Amino acid sequence: MKSVITGTGIGIPRNVVKNDALTELMDTTDEWIRTRSGVEQRCYADPGQGSAELGAIAAANALGVAERTTSDIEAIIFATMTPNYFFPGNGPVLQAKMGFGEIPTYDIRQQCSGFLYGLDLADSLLKSGKYRRILLVGAEVHTPFMPWQNGWDATIGLSDRRVTAEEYAANTAIRDRTVLFGDGAGAAVVEAVEDGERGYLGAKLFTDGSNIEALYVPGVGFRHRPYVTARQIEESLSIPKMEGRSVFKEAVLRMPMAVRAVCAAASVDVDDIDVLLIHQANLRIVEAVARQLGFAPEKVPHNIERYGNTTAGTLPILFHECVGDGRIRPGMLVCFTALGSGLHWGASLYRA
Repeated sequence: MKSVITGTGIGIPRNVVKNDALTELMDTTDEWIRTRSGVEQRCYADPGQGSAELGAIAAANALGVAERTTSDIEAIIFATMTPNYFFPGNGPVLQAKMGFGEIPTYDIRQQCSGFLYGLDLADSLLKSGKYRRILLVGAEVHTPFMPWQNGWDATIGLSDRRVTAEEYAANTAIRDRTVLFGDGAGAAVVEAVEDGERGYLGAKLFTDGSNIEALYVPGVGFRHRPYVTARQIEESLSIPKMEGRSVFKEAVLRMPMAVRAVCAAASVDVDDIDVLLIHQANLRIVEAVARQLGFAPEKVPHNIERYGNTTAGTLPILFHECVGDGRIRPGMLVCFTALGSGLHWGASLYRA
């Protein structure tokens, strides 16, 4: 039995925000952003449009491609670090919104590695015989991290006011993070298939929590009393904090190691990989990982320039686009790899 992706879909917000739009809010330039991250634009959700709503768009598209209906799905796995509510997770939100039956939903949060972990969980559940068809969703809406009180409404055309000098300075202080993120979702229908070469071959997944503060949100948590305060927001403690150099070094070291480990476990050569799909956090990381593995650029597609970092959404969005435009064809060996907050990282192999 193999776990086979029978259909994929994406959900992308309509608001395209180019780098030039951010220059009105902070001390930055299009060149500064491109040079450091590779991002040229990103998409922002409309007010009231959360990760569950984007996930529902992606899920509906995936069901259509797989030629399945909601009644065919036996379980839902939803990976996100930006759910509509602090609790419950997005699983029941999606289940009710799309009219699924009273099927079980699994909410997981491995951040940038969310889809990677979700695919492995789906494979385990299918191979156990518990389910035959699972819907896997990776979706994020990062825009609520942005300090909207500092003029960010202008990015999606809801305001045309100029930011004050104080707001400009506050936005500039967090520019290293806010320029990176976009909103988006990807989904996949994963089914148990008895015959054929297609399917999931396995994963090597890892976690090391010894350096959580390299990438985390210091405020808005239940170690605080209350768990969120006006002071936390004023001091930008609700915005992710990142040690960029540390995360870069970890990513460039650990993702290639994971790729080699999963290939060894599956008894295939790294050179046998036809397409390497790397989490789209930063184009410099993508290029550095490719170099570490000796991969030519044409084997390592990227779309961070159009979407920015959509965390749990990056891998399914990229996979969907590569299948759609022929960069991933039947029979190809695909490797997924990611590293994110936690730190969680790993790699998996899939025969298309």
